[in-house]
Formats: sequence, C-alpha cells, structure tokens
Amino acid sequence: MTIDIIGGGIGGLTTAIALEQKGVHVRIFEQAEQIKPVGAGIILANNAMQVFEKLGMRNVIEQNGIPISSMNITEANLKPISKIDLAYFEEKHQVKNIAIHRGTLQQILINQLQSSALHLNCQLDSITPNENGHALQFKNGKQIQSSVLLGADGIHSVVRQHLFPNIKIRIAKQVCWRGVTDFQLPVEYEHKLYEAWGKKDRFGFVPIAKNKVYWYTLKSFNNHKDEFPIKNLEAYFDNYHPIINQIISSTNTKEINTAEITDLTPTNNWYKGTIGLLGDAAHATTPNMGQGACQAIEDAYVLAACLNKEDIAASFEEFRKLRLPKAHQVVKASWMVGKISHLSNPILIGLRNQFMRWTPASMNRKQSEYIFQIPNL
Repeated sequence: MTIDIIGGGIGGLTTAIALEQKGVHVRIFEQAEQIKPVGAGIILANNAMQVFEKLGMRNVIEQNGIPISSMNITEANLKPISKIDLAYFEEKHQVKNIAIHRGTLQQILINQLQSSALHLNCQLDSITPNENGHALQFKNGKQIQSSVLLGADGIHSVVRQHLFPNIKIRIAKQVCWRGVTDFQLPVEYEHKLYEAWGKKDRFGFVPIAKNKVYWYTLKSFNNHKDEFPIKNLEAYFDNYHPIINQIISSTNTKEINTAEITDLTPTNNWYKGTIGLLGDAAHATTPNMGQGACQAIEDAYVLAACLNKEDIAASFEEFRKLRLPKAHQVVKASWMVGKISHLSNPILIGLRNQFMRWTPASMNRKQSEYIFQIPNL
C-alpha cells in the first residue's frame, strides 16, 4: 500500500516519517517549487517533543534549537502578569521545550525521510474518484492514481475543499507580523518566551539560536489588515519596552512575514472513505497558544499508530476519536486567548491582569498538563 500526502510542511513531513517507521510507502506532494527557509521560528512544546522522542529525533532537534524554561505573559513594559515554569513538565516527560527556526526544523524532517519521495512544484488541482481510488490532477500537468490520500495542506486545504466544501474559515480580525533577526538578548531573557500584552495588540519574542531571535506581533483591525502598513510597524509599539522596538528595528523589513489570523470552525468531519485530513487541514487554530504545528505533530504520531492496512476508514475513525477532543479544545481555548489578550477597555485590561496575577501556579500547570499529555499508543 502507498499513502499519498498532500503538503510537505511540518505536519505532512512528520506523518511521512511516522508512517515510514511503520513500514508504509509514502509519496509527498508539495506545491512550493523549492524548500525555502521561512523567516519564522517555532516553539516545539513538550507534547511535540515527546512525539519526536518516540520517532528518534529529539537529540538532533535539541542540538539545533534553544531549550525554553518558562513562558511569561507581561504588560507592554514587560512587567510580569503570569508565568508557566516548564521545569515540572521537563522532569515529568523527560523532554525539553525547544524554540527553533522553522526552516531548520523542516530541513531536519526532510533529512529524516528514508524511502518517501518528496515531489515539489505539485499543487493539487482536482481529485476524481474512480474504481481504484482517486485520480489526482496537479496544476503542473502531473497525474497520479492514489488509493489512500492524506490532506496535510493547511487551512486552505484543497483536499478538505473536495471532501467538505461547506466548512468555514473564521476571521479573527487580527494581523500578525513574524520575523527572525540577529540580536543579542540580555541574559535575563535567555531560554524564555516573553509575550507582552498591550491595548488591542501584543508582542512576543524568544531566542531560537545563538544571538538569533524569533519574534511575532499581533494587532486588532476594524475592517482589513491593510489598516496597518508594515512601514509603520515600529510606531505601533513605541509604548512598549525599549527592547521590543530594538528587536523590530534590527529586522530586515523585507524578511518580515505578514498574515491575517484565521482558524477553522470546529468540525467533526475529518475523513471520508480513504481520504483523511490532519493538522491545519482538519483543525486549524489561531497561534495564540503556540500549538498549531504541535497539534499536527501529534496527529502524525496518532494516525501512524492507528493505521490498519485492511480498513483505512476504520483507522481514520479511530484517529478522529483519539484526537478530536483535544484538537477542538486547543482551537476553542486559543480563540478565547486571542480575544482576552486584545482587550481595549483599560478597566477590563486591569481586571484581566490582576486576575491572572492571582491565578495560582498550580492552576496554570493543570491547564498545561492536558495540552502536554499525548496518548500512550
């Protein structure tokens, strides 16, 4: 049996590696003409690193990233609001939380492929059912026959559109900028993620390599993200801590990525017959909890464990039952965090910050406990 994966991102590549280790032949089709290092970082939380430990990749990822010991929510001036100490989870699960350049991680995953073929410049155009499965037509003219198909092609998934065209994308009315810059953080900011909350905006930064910082920032808009041109980016955060504007000003503007924040309305429809969805194609989430890629990585591990070559639809159903509750919880919680973090009323902001300061560390830990737990398969 051959399984075809549409999408050569983190979810698709991790799925291919997990399936390979189960003895499955895999073909991956990626629409990009070449794999380029995207100017963004990624935080591989404890749950994702547990998967990579099981796939034998923990060491190489740790060697190419920076361990993160705490996640800190602050006011715009970096005055603390809330903190999650990650040492407890490191001890419990015996893996660290790693911040790494997204391009570096993608190359590590590609290097781990043993037998899977990665086909570039293959943008899926159509899926046509036939007696042997499905005929796949790509925009470059390539045609293949597929018996089992996985859509790992993101929030705008062509595979999902083929299966379930009525699933809606939700607009958060927030614009996000992401960048990576050469910058030496003061010692007190090393090995930590900081996210500063202001009024209808926020800014996060984390080291991903020696003297290299990944940062992201979000701002609410009323009508369209173009309300905030990137040329004025520094001015939007001039009331934040000085180090934040130093980070922005040190970044090449041409290498800053701009995106509108969206997610998928939670749906129970993740598969039909021998075509299944995973990652953002099934349960795209806003980035507010740093779990988008991590949930796709969990999908890869669980789906490979569920695979039954005799009954693919049953495998997809088992996968859906195991993963759907947690994936939907992440989507809903992340959407709520996005709203809470972008309050505009000063009184509500003050009450929010005070409530978060009073929240016991044990409660913060309990919330993270569920996110970081992966199935024992």
